[in-house]
Amino acid sequence: MSKPLTFKALAATLLLTAGVGHAAPPAITNGVMAASNGMTLYTFDKDAANSGKSVCNGPCATLWPPALAMPGDQPAGAYSIVTRDDGAKQWAYKGKPLYFYQADQKAGERNGDNFKDVWHVVKD
Repeated sequence: MSKPLTFKALAATLLLTAGVGHAAPPAITNGVMAASNGMTLYTFDKDAANSGKSVCNGPCATLWPPALAMPGDQPAGAYSIVTRDDGAKQWAYKGKPLYFYQADQKAGERNGDNFKDVWHVVKD
């Protein structure tokens, strides 16, 4: 079983070094949200906005690795942090937890968009 991917592992360049040590939020690139390495981020329709948690755990999180927040990361603006069932902290946008899709292997891929009509790329 693979471990959930962290922002540090997938998007090391997100970490700010300007004295605060917090991860910078992802940005909208080519019309969808992506980490700074270009990997697309998704939301899951079964996650309730502003619930403070993710319902994608276990095998789901293997296929859809959560965008984990690093210790010391702080929410800002439309970005918040939710607590996963295992206690890990995960980034959320407008209250919806953010995920990567394991089948996306290259920056800019959007293979998970509309997967089973419940996974969607994040558009602002």
